[in-house]
Amino acid sequence: MPAPIRLRELIRTIRTARTQAEEREMIQKECAAIRSSFREEDNTYRCRNVAKLLYMHMLGYPAHFGQLECLKLIASQKFTDKRIGYLGAMLLLDERQDVHLLMTNCIKNDLNHSTQYVQGLSLCTLGCMGSSEMCRDLAGEVEKLLKTSNSYLRKKAALCAVHVIRKVPELMEMFLPATKNLLSEKNHGVLHTSVVLLTEMCERSPDMLSHFRKLVPQLVRILKNLIMSGYSPEHDVSGISDPFLQVRILRLLRILGKGDDDSSEAMNDILAQVATNTETSKNVGNAILYETVLTIMDIKSESGLRVLAINILGRFLLNNDKNIRYVALTSLLKTVQTDHNAVQRHRSTIVDCLKDLDVSIKRRAMELSFALVNGNNIRGMMKELLYFLDSCDPDFKADCASGIFLAAEKYAPSKRWHIDTVMRVLTTAGSYVRDDSVPNLIQLITNSVEMHAYTVQRLYKALLDDISQQPLVQVASWCIGEYGDLLVSGQCEEEEPIQVSEDEVLDVLEGLLVSNLSTPVTRAYSLTAIMKLSTRFSSVNRIKKVVSIYGSSIDVELQQRAVEYNALFKKYDHMRPALLERMPIMEKTATNGPTDIAQTNGETDSTILDTKHLPSITHPASQANDLLDLLGGNDVVPVIQTTVPTKPASAGGELLDLLGDLSLTGIPPMTAYNKNGLKIEFTFERSNPSPNIAVITIHATNSTEADMTEFVFQAAVPKVCSFPSRLVNTFRLHNPQSISACLISIL
Repeated sequence: MPAPIRLRELIRTIRTARTQAEEREMIQKECAAIRSSFREEDNTYRCRNVAKLLYMHMLGYPAHFGQLECLKLIASQKFTDKRIGYLGAMLLLDERQDVHLLMTNCIKNDLNHSTQYVQGLSLCTLGCMGSSEMCRDLAGEVEKLLKTSNSYLRKKAALCAVHVIRKVPELMEMFLPATKNLLSEKNHGVLHTSVVLLTEMCERSPDMLSHFRKLVPQLVRILKNLIMSGYSPEHDVSGISDPFLQVRILRLLRILGKGDDDSSEAMNDILAQVATNTETSKNVGNAILYETVLTIMDIKSESGLRVLAINILGRFLLNNDKNIRYVALTSLLKTVQTDHNAVQRHRSTIVDCLKDLDVSIKRRAMELSFALVNGNNIRGMMKELLYFLDSCDPDFKADCASGIFLAAEKYAPSKRWHIDTVMRVLTTAGSYVRDDSVPNLIQLITNSVEMHAYTVQRLYKALLDDISQQPLVQVASWCIGEYGDLLVSGQCEEEEPIQVSEDEVLDVLEGLLVSNLSTPVTRAYSLTAIMKLSTRFSSVNRIKKVVSIYGSSIDVELQQRAVEYNALFKKYDHMRPALLERMPIMEKTATNGPTDIAQTNGETDSTILDTKHLPSITHPASQANDLLDLLGGNDVVPVIQTTVPTKPASAGGELLDLLGDLSLTGIPPMTAYNKNGLKIEFTFERSNPSPNIAVITIHATNSTEADMTEFVFQAAVPKVCSFPSRLVNTFRLHNPQSISACLISIL
């Protein structure tokens, strides 16, 4: 059989292939020849064939049929055969294949070989692909080589020990005696691998961490020698002595100093020296400085040292390398909560990163900018972030808008500023905001009573300019429906009022109903706004006509609204002013429980009831209040209910429990509403003739000097209950006068 071609010739031949198919044909032909050679047990050219097979494996072609040939090469006595065999084993074998267990005896023999290079090959292979079974069997040989005086073997044995510890953590204590003298070695390779071994042991065992903390002075001394040593061509990289060893030592110091005062104190000085003496013109120095910063931030370092670390990150932000800027922003984002003031000093540089072309840097800069916002810089930071929102990519708009909403809600200096900021966001990125932004802004506007005229005028102007931003259009429609009379009257004091007629306002709202840009939700807002204007404008006939048109709309939601509004015009016109009156102040309160005073932008609204000091109410005792929630009571006085025997839950829910299962005599009278001179009280009793009938008596009292007209009393109960419909009436409350009505519920 002719001699197979050499590896160099194979590489040259494959590179001449013009197409993928031609290369595949060459590979298949050569693989066939290699298989034939393996079948004939050709020992002469086995090494050459395995080498060619490894090259094919690197190109992505299957080479698994050469695994056993690698084992044969490992068992050979020639160093060249062993070298290719071990290399093939590391590439073609792993611990998931049982074939690798056949290597255990060969590796054990080679670990005790008289030649250090053969021992090195076996250590590299074991450290690369040794399974947990192999590691248990060969850990003793590795520990012996770790104690040898040969630096070449010690550094390889240390790395192999790292792999053994990862595979079998319980063997960690076996290597503890051998680590005592590792840091006293002068060879940098041994020092480097020893630090890696110590780091692995400290990360995996708290006991080892406590044991190795006594080595901190020795590590500090090694690091200081590296900094102060002169030029050494063997270890110099861009003018810095062995930066790889420095980084490893700093990483180990970070682990040892975390949560320990004594260790942190011992390394403060050396960390300051590294931070001030390391050259930053080359990437090597930046790597050491970055590792130094991480170490300072993780240990219990002095405040001055932490400021120095943050200043280093600030210098990183000015670097031309995008990777360095990204790393600096990420690190500052992690430390901004603990060292807020120090990071604030670099606010201008961080804001400049918002203009970077790299999307990763812009995102990190945006997140860090929001983290820096506080009550002192809210105006300046929002100006920059709003400018960023105008020019950023669509991928950023949703997160940026949400961040601006949260920051404005938390730190807004005034209600007007808050409203202007949210409106600016809706104008710029209305299509990207969260779903809850519309109700949140509506609540903000409702609670800002003095800003109603200003807000409705601003929103009307925005509506004339652009109707493509649907959230903005929805808020504007709602505000025009609520405060359209203020818009027409021109009562705005904050800015020059505009002259607008009722017909012009209605034209705008009708335009929204027919616009192709309007969503079904927006059309529903517009139709409701037009309906509300029927009590604020004099153009009632026009509004009736518009509402009636949409009674046959193909949009079911819009059709239902129109039909109900038409019924309100025809059958319940006397109730329309009361039903369409302005919304009251919206309070953020929890149901059936005490809440803090509602605040907006740090300003307490004096009209909101202080319920902070009410006694806590348990869930069973709050069932009486559920009825008040159903009837719309705002000022709920908690009910202290007497203990009753536990009974099976009835199908009617909490209201049936209140009216049927519980003893009504145990519920004292309660005040459902007491504000602005109107007081409403509830009393409960069971009807004597029929135990299934509960009587709730409502007492309404007017204590003001003026009469209360159009006082509407309405009752709502679940379908399982019934009540007389005649009780839905309108009363006039004179002064002083009380009226009573009975709500009879048949259970």
